[in-house]
Amino acid sequence: MSAEGGTKAIVAALLANTGIAISKFIAAGITGSASMLAEGVHSVADASNQVLLLLGGRASRKAASPAHPFGYGRERYIYAFIVAIVLFSIGGVYALYEGYHKLTDHGHGLEAPLVAVVVLVVAIVLEIFSLRTAVKESNAVRGEQTWVQFIKGSRSPELPVILLEDIGALVGLILALFGVGLSWITGNVVFDALGTLSIGVLLVLIAIVLAIEIRSMLIGESATLKDIENIKDAIKQDGASQLIHLKTLHVGPEELLVAAKVGIAHSVTGEEVAAQIDAAEARIRAAVPKAKIIYIEPDIPRVDA
Repeated sequence: MSAEGGTKAIVAALLANTGIAISKFIAAGITGSASMLAEGVHSVADASNQVLLLLGGRASRKAASPAHPFGYGRERYIYAFIVAIVLFSIGGVYALYEGYHKLTDHGHGLEAPLVAVVVLVVAIVLEIFSLRTAVKESNAVRGEQTWVQFIKGSRSPELPVILLEDIGALVGLILALFGVGLSWITGNVVFDALGTLSIGVLLVLIAIVLAIEIRSMLIGESATLKDIENIKDAIKQDGASQLIHLKTLHVGPEELLVAAKVGIAHSVTGEEVAAQIDAAEARIRAAVPKAKIIYIEPDIPRVDA
């Protein structure tokens, strides 16, 4: 995923969620709907998350330093992990609390429910446009992967985060619409409370999925299987180098560390070894442009007795 594509999806989501959050809070104040209030907090959490993703992208572009010789690419993972925490705590837990409070508080019903319905319908339309942008940007890099494979296999956190956030927001809006609508039709605010609780459960589940996936990125993931095969082919392309073992590690979403041990014929000179290694590095970079850091160790193949 290009950083530019991810940024476009983030900005689209940020603008949509900011406008939606304002309208939801106004509607919640007018109607007294717990679902609307929970959805307003949800949109604030989402907008905050998009700001965090933009800050993470900016922080990751800092130049490498003696203390951080491989750069700051993993800043994007750290900020994305904070996004999962924010979504869980501010969005999910608050919605669960508000739903429980509304369920146990036998107060007055909804006021001017039509306002809430109109706001929710408009928000659904805006959220569809935001999700459409995220889907379009994801399709540009998804290839033949299924959506589940893309979210689980992506080495860049932004698009999977935005996709899951937008899907959660859209489903949450539909749940809120059902809750408000049924409360309006029946006059029973229990449906509004149940809609709020459903939103809370949804957000907590999405936050858990995000935390699991980003945790894997933070620990350090290898290159994709396709990139690994391309690296292997690039090393063996000259016919003279024998790959003994290969390790890869993403030090950032678009920066890959490659460490390989290759077998070199014992008859070649030191100058020829250096030339073979330089040529192999050039082939790897051509095959996998994100392979920015390459260490190749020459060795003499051992023949088992």
